[in-house]
Amino acid sequence: MVDEPVNWEEREHDATAAVAAAATLDALDDARVRYLGRKSELAQALRGVRDRESGILLNGIRGRLEAALEARRGELEREQLEAAFADDAFDVTVPGTPVARGRLHLLTQTRREIEDVFLGLGYSVWDGDEVATVWENFDALTSDPGHPSRSQNDTFYLDADTVLRTHTSPDQIRALQASPPPIYMISPGRCYRRDTPDATHSPTFLQVEALAVDRHITLADLRGTVQYLVRELFGQEREVRMRTSFFPFTEPSVEFDITCFICGGAGCGTCKHSGWIEMGGAGCVDPDVFRNVGLDPAEWSGFAFGLGIERIAMLRHGLPDLRAFWENDLRVLGQF
Repeated sequence: MVDEPVNWEEREHDATAAVAAAATLDALDDARVRYLGRKSELAQALRGVRDRESGILLNGIRGRLEAALEARRGELEREQLEAAFADDAFDVTVPGTPVARGRLHLLTQTRREIEDVFLGLGYSVWDGDEVATVWENFDALTSDPGHPSRSQNDTFYLDADTVLRTHTSPDQIRALQASPPPIYMISPGRCYRRDTPDATHSPTFLQVEALAVDRHITLADLRGTVQYLVRELFGQEREVRMRTSFFPFTEPSVEFDITCFICGGAGCGTCKHSGWIEMGGAGCVDPDVFRNVGLDPAEWSGFAFGLGIERIAMLRHGLPDLRAFWENDLRVLGQF
């Protein structure tokens, strides 16, 4: 008796229907074994293939059934996962929701960049107290007794002899009293003045003080240090200009400007068409300051300068109003 030829089109239709009807992963696996397993009719037929046409036909059927199985498996796994979520189950294999990471405040970023520049030059970072005596804040720095900055309209007094520091310069005095020269230090931190908040003023602001005391320090050392700093912060093409000025605790005193990093010195709105941007005050340490802390100005010399950290951040990033640093608006701070 001769076996009737297999109708493979019918077999494929039955197998595809069985795969589509599988309601669980176990039922789907049963269908796989039945139609594609080692003892399945299709597998047995493939082993006995002797001609090209039969091989093409049977391999095509196997490929289509394998694709149908994978597609149905994906559907069943999604259904299973959705059912688990519907029952409030927690699947530890599901990736969690990413949590947005915080970042350093722009002023903290700027402060740390300044610190890194000076640490590279061998300076130490002095973390000074924000409360100072009147002597540290004014007298030792040779401030005139009648100077308006001593007024209660300008300075926060805690009592008759104690103030919230109006600048970081009291740390010059503390550093000179704490250890003998040579001294190379910076002091970044908060300062306080009775200013009305506006685009360029705040009752609380950040400043960084730099002090170098050694033998044979000159104004040229000050210029070189300032130029190195501004080039690290604003670009290597920046130039520095010093103008004569007056500060009670430096002699001679200067103010320094840098070439505008927007226009390169050609003149624009940022630099008020001068080509220069004012940065801060500086000078050689006044001999009377050395005398006030018991040092001989004939032996020691030095320089000091102060910078506003908010001003540096505003200039570098084009912010028009320093109040943006303190309002904690994430739309602004999130950009940096």
